[in-house]
Amino acid sequence: MDQLAIETENLTRAFKNTTAVEDLNLSVRRGEIFGLIGPDGAGKTTTIRMLAAIMDPTSGRASVAGYDTVRQPEPIKRRIGYMAQHFNLYRDLSVWENLNFFADVFELSGPERVQQVERLLRFARLTEFRDRRAAHLSGGMQKKLALACTLIHTPEILLLDEPTTGVDPVSRREFWDILTDLHLQGITLVVSTPYMDEAERCSRVGLIYQGRLIVCDTPEEIKAMTEGELLALWPSDLRLARQVLEGLPGVLEVQTYGEQLRAFVKDAATTVDQLTAALATNRIQLLQWSLTQPRMEEAFISLIRRERQELRH
Repeated sequence: MDQLAIETENLTRAFKNTTAVEDLNLSVRRGEIFGLIGPDGAGKTTTIRMLAAIMDPTSGRASVAGYDTVRQPEPIKRRIGYMAQHFNLYRDLSVWENLNFFADVFELSGPERVQQVERLLRFARLTEFRDRRAAHLSGGMQKKLALACTLIHTPEILLLDEPTTGVDPVSRREFWDILTDLHLQGITLVVSTPYMDEAERCSRVGLIYQGRLIVCDTPEEIKAMTEGELLALWPSDLRLARQVLEGLPGVLEVQTYGEQLRAFVKDAATTVDQLTAALATNRIQLLQWSLTQPRMEEAFISLIRRERQELRH
């Protein structure tokens, strides 16, 4: 069996004067969780819509489950589950009725249909809410119902476009627990997300910026791509401290997190004393500092800034 669930070659989609996706070369292995991350307007949704065979590329090609998205869309649609950002549940129908509606769409019938609906109710932890109208579910439960409807025909590949946007942190965690279960079952998942903690859960991550794939690797390797060492700093005056540090030799980049500054420096051992002295000159006390490891969010911001600088030049 082909080890690739998805493969694209110079995949491009243009809209009038805007190129939403440009020369995208992507490979997604069977059974992995692949994350697509990037700022709003980066091209994540357009990419997923092309992979779902509901939007044709302007040029280039993509294959999903071994089928060409333009020439063979129907076999693809039988093998994938596609959950858009705003999945259309029928709000006046109950949880059970929504599942049965999508079972009709995919022509499930007989005992198999009954078993699948009951299994998905349990899987999505919605059994006790089976008779509740979709409109009366919480945001998190609506997302889980949408996922259950997406799974009704047992797809081998799931394409999820920002599936947890707008739900509370507890519901996000529960949703990802369900995705992890699917991953363990061998289902291939492609998930676009604006949340860096979700990107950490992926097998590999592709960072898209202005329609182009900037980097594609495991979360650990992407975090290792950041330049220099990372210092966590707690100054007495956050705003002024940032202004002071950004102009110092040896300081590559400064990011703010709450009451903390996180500074990428060329060499932490030789830079801390310089930082402390520069802050003291401006009557700023360095209350605490530590050498730390970058998180996905810092790596994401750093790589985007680096890309912007390269584009300017």
